[in-house]
Amino acid sequence: MPPYVSRMPRHFENHVVLGAGGAIANALVPQLLRDGERVVLVSRHGTKVEGTESASADATIYDEVLRAVPDGSVVYLLVGLPYDVRIWREQWPRIMSNAIRVCAEKRALLVFFDNVYMYGPVEGPMTEATPYAPTSKKGEIRARIATQLMDECAAGKLHAIIARSADFYGPGAEKTGIPNVLVIERLLAGKSAQWPGSVDRVHSLTYTTDCGKALPLLAADETAYDRIWHLPTAHPPLTMQRFIELAAAAAGGKPKRMVLPRWMIAAGGLFDRTIKELGEVLYQDDHDYVFDSSKIEGRFGLSPTPYEQGIVETVEHYRRLAASRAA
Repeated sequence: MPPYVSRMPRHFENHVVLGAGGAIANALVPQLLRDGERVVLVSRHGTKVEGTESASADATIYDEVLRAVPDGSVVYLLVGLPYDVRIWREQWPRIMSNAIRVCAEKRALLVFFDNVYMYGPVEGPMTEATPYAPTSKKGEIRARIATQLMDECAAGKLHAIIARSADFYGPGAEKTGIPNVLVIERLLAGKSAQWPGSVDRVHSLTYTTDCGKALPLLAADETAYDRIWHLPTAHPPLTMQRFIELAAAAAGGKPKRMVLPRWMIAAGGLFDRTIKELGEVLYQDDHDYVFDSSKIEGRFGLSPTPYEQGIVETVEHYRRLAASRAA
């Protein structure tokens, strides 16, 4: 296949969400619908959302991905895998290779939503120029597939964007947003908030709604292609103690909390694979975790949602969910 040298359109007829149903997809899809875009949701068993189209595909199978992606689309790679390094090691390289190959063949833009595991422990703010120095097995996998994608862009095979966020919280992140699960949900249930590691270190958190707003802006601007972007994240970061206090105030309760020490996580890991594998990234909670998104903010004039506002909106989201379930 010849190098992909044609300029990409600023408007795409199809916005394909590969890995529908997750936290970031839940934030992105409403934004795309508000923008009047044609949205195709792709997941293993199909995901139905009013106003969208649905397709079934396994991201690890090239032919299925190829059938699901129309020519000239923008493809948002938002796949979430079980928190198991054995699955990550087997499936992430296949998923990335399939996405690259399909987008190159279909002349589609690939937007990959990424995390920060590949950076490893960082002294000072994490920026788009922070070198990869992973200290975890999952970080090594993330570094490998991110490098693969940018190398293919440099070779002219396709256009792509890597969009990274810090740990995220907010509406739609009920299953995978750690601050949602360990802090907001527990406080709303009248329980003590939990946090692994120090609650006195500052810790940047990205609001899901800000991700949903930013991804289409990146896709619509050709000057953003073939680069890494940090998604809008409120600054300065707050301590998790302050996050717990704000969440408790929004929930109408007291800021009760329990710090989960390493020995407790290690003990829990004997019975739960997810807890076991959490141990290798606990460095994120033992040190200041500062995520710098000034590049995208300056380029697009974006203002991240303040923590005080985002926490209140997340609590209100949970209350709406509870009311709809009770109706």
